[in-house]
Amino acid sequence: MTGRPRAGQASAPPSRAPRTIRYTEGPHLLVRGDCIRALRRMAADSVDVVVTSPPYNIGLKYRTYRDRLDENGYLDWMVEVAREVRRVMRPDGSFFLNVAGSSAQPWIPFELMVRLRELFVLQNHISWVKSISVGAETHGHFKPVNSPRYVNRNHEHLFHLTLAGDVTLSRLDIGVPYMDKSNIARRGHRQDRRCRGDTWFIPYETVQGRAQKFHHPGTFPVMLPQMCIRLHGKRAPVVLDPFMGTGTTLVAAVREGGQGIGIDLDTIYVNVARQRVREAMRIEADGATGAGDQEI
Repeated sequence: MTGRPRAGQASAPPSRAPRTIRYTEGPHLLVRGDCIRALRRMAADSVDVVVTSPPYNIGLKYRTYRDRLDENGYLDWMVEVAREVRRVMRPDGSFFLNVAGSSAQPWIPFELMVRLRELFVLQNHISWVKSISVGAETHGHFKPVNSPRYVNRNHEHLFHLTLAGDVTLSRLDIGVPYMDKSNIARRGHRQDRRCRGDTWFIPYETVQGRAQKFHHPGTFPVMLPQMCIRLHGKRAPVVLDPFMGTGTTLVAAVREGGQGIGIDLDTIYVNVARQRVREAMRIEADGATGAGDQEI
């Protein structure tokens, strides 16, 4: 890709959008093509959960997309994508949007949320913590910031958007055990679980090189979309990722017994995603992990 993409066509060259190709892996659908074009071909009210991490517009080096629009162009494009996401979501659906921002552009996530107020209700704002220091100990991993002006960025935003702000969640399905077990009986609880809250510590898996990261600059741990799917609580959900990348959200959908739909512009990413989905399906079929049974 050579020219700078226009708003609304940021995942395609300005002159011509790529031909859309659809692949199926079992019940899962993977689409190679422009996300807006592919979303417009989807049926309305057909998706239960959307989990995605769009290009952040901070200059990451994707293979077929230049992650650098002017700020208004990027926000306009994201609103256009979000409008199509809203159309395909069911009335009780959940949209989990992971946006990081950067030290140089700290307002982008919040400006995007202001733009999306016309389409969604911000039902929950979750902090995905990748590294944390407690006392003298540090846990997790982070990408260092090479500037004396900023501290290292150890978290990203996870915005939970719904159509009306009234979606009932399965909070205990991603809950954590009580530290003080006396709270279980004293507070009338039936199980040793409490709500995890809006701070999720999910460290990256340590990788030795780009090959282990599937040559994609913006991958997230599979546990992140798994927790989103499980929190939404619907059994056998239809799960969409309009910026699929190498298919992490679809792997999570397989593990949680859902039907995944993923869209990406890059042929190599789509091929990697297909391989990962096939492998996840094989593991599930072999009974290594039952759908929805993996401990979180």
